[in-house]
Amino acid sequence: MDLLNNLVYGMSVALALDNLGYCLLGATLGTLIGVLPGIGPLATFAILLPISFYLPAVGAIIMLAGVYYGAQYGGSITSILVNIPGEASTVVTCLDGHKMALQGRAGSALAIAALASLFAGCVVTLVVAVAGPTLVKVALLFGPEEYVALLTLGLVSSVLLSGGSIAKSIAMALIGLLLSLVGMDVNTGTERFTFGILELSDGIGFTAVSIGLFGIAEIATSIEETGGAGRRIEKIRRLWPTADDFRRSIAPVLRGTALGTILGILPGGGGTIAAFGAYSLERKVSRRPGMFGRGAIEGVAGPEAANNAAAQANFIPMLSLGIPPNALMALMLGAMITHGITPGPQVMVKQPELFWGLIASMWVGNFILVILNLPLIGIWVSLLRIRYIYMFPGILVLTAIGSFAESNRVFDVYILIAFALLGYAVKKLNFPVAPLLLGLVLGGAFDEQLRRALLLSDGDWMTFVHHPIALGLLILTALLALLIAMPNIRHARDEALAGED
Repeated sequence: MDLLNNLVYGMSVALALDNLGYCLLGATLGTLIGVLPGIGPLATFAILLPISFYLPAVGAIIMLAGVYYGAQYGGSITSILVNIPGEASTVVTCLDGHKMALQGRAGSALAIAALASLFAGCVVTLVVAVAGPTLVKVALLFGPEEYVALLTLGLVSSVLLSGGSIAKSIAMALIGLLLSLVGMDVNTGTERFTFGILELSDGIGFTAVSIGLFGIAEIATSIEETGGAGRRIEKIRRLWPTADDFRRSIAPVLRGTALGTILGILPGGGGTIAAFGAYSLERKVSRRPGMFGRGAIEGVAGPEAANNAAAQANFIPMLSLGIPPNALMALMLGAMITHGITPGPQVMVKQPELFWGLIASMWVGNFILVILNLPLIGIWVSLLRIRYIYMFPGILVLTAIGSFAESNRVFDVYILIAFALLGYAVKKLNFPVAPLLLGLVLGGAFDEQLRRALLLSDGDWMTFVHHPIALGLLILTALLALLIAMPNIRHARDEALAGED
C-alpha cells in the first residue's frame, strides 16, 4: 500500500502543470537531438546544465531525464529512414529497420520502435520503484573479473552471430578493439597509437565512426548503384504494424526489456551495449536467423526495448547508491548535488518529492514520446520519397555538424570522412561492420577492467578462476568459441545466416 501511495504522490508531482511542461520540453528536445546525427544527449546535457540551475530542483531533473530517454527514441528515426544512427545506441536499429523501410514497412518499424520503447520504459520505471535497491546489490557482485568475462562473451558472440566469413568477423572485432585503445592511457597518462597527433589523445569518437561506417558509406554505395535515385522503395503499404508484426515482436520486447534492465544497472552499462546484446540474443534464439539484416521486425523490437530499458535503468544505481553508471548520469548527479540533493539510500526519505516525482515523470515522458511521434510517422515516411541526389548534400552537412558537435573539433569531421571511405571499402569486400563497432564500444571498458583485475591480483591470471560468476561466463564463452571452431557447426551457421526469410 505504501508503494501505491508513493506512486500516486509521485504522479501528482509529475502532473503538476510546471513539471509537465518541463517533461514535455525535455522529451521534445531529446527527440530532436536523437534525429540530428552526432549531437547526442551528452553535449545537450552540458549545454542545458547551467540553465537547469535556475529552475526548480524537481523540474530541472525531470527535464534532463526527458532529454536522456527522449534521445534514445529520436535516434531510431534516422536509423530506420536513412540508415544513419542518430545515437550510438541506435546503430543496431539500422541493420533491420532500414531494410524494412526499403521494403515499404517504415511505418511498422517506427511504430514498433515507439511501442517497444514505451513498454520497456513503463516496466523499468516500475522496477526502479519496486526493486531498485535490491538490483543495485546484485550489480555490486560484479567486480573487474566479472566485467572482463562479460565483455569477452559479448565480443565472441558478435563474431559468432555476424553474417559472412568468421575470419572477417574476427578481423573486424580486433580492429575495433585496437581503435578503442587509441588515446591517453588513464592509468599512466601515456599516449597510445596517437602517432604524435594531438587530437587523437582523447581517442576516436564513436559518433563519427558509426555515422561514417553505416550512413555515409551506405548512401555513397546507393548513389553509385542507382545513379542518384537511391534504393528503390516499395510502396508504403501501411503506417501501422500488422497483427503478425505484433505477434513476432512480443517475445523480443520482453527479452530486450529484461536484458536492458540488467545491463543498465551495471557501471558502464548503457543503451549501446544493451542494444547490441539484444540483437545478438534475438538472432541466436530465432528459428530463422537468416532473416536478420533483411528486415526482421525482431531486429527492431528487441534492441529498441533494450536501449530504452537500459537508459532508464541507469537511474537505479544513481538514485539508490549515488553511483553514476556513465557520463550522462554523472552530469545528472552533478545537477542534483548543485540543487542540494544528495543521491543515495536516503534520497527516498529526505527528498520524496524528487524521487517519486522523477519516477512518475518517466511514465509521463514515455507516453509523451509516443503521443508526439506516432502521429508524425506519415511525415517521417514521406522523407523516403526524396531522391538521394537531393537529400545527400543535406545529410552530409548534418553529419559533419554532428561529428563536430560531439567534441567541438574539426578533426572529428576528418575522422568521419576516413571511416566513410573505410565503410565503403568494407562493404565492397563484404566485411561485417557490427563486430568493429562492438569492439570499439567494448574495448575501452575491457582494457580498463582487465588491467584493474590484474592489478588487484598482483598479475595473477588465476583470479578469473577464483571468481565463480567470472568463471561461469568464461566457460560459456569457451563453448561459443568451440562452436565456431567445429566445421559442422560452422557450416550450419553459415547456412542459417545465409537463409532466406
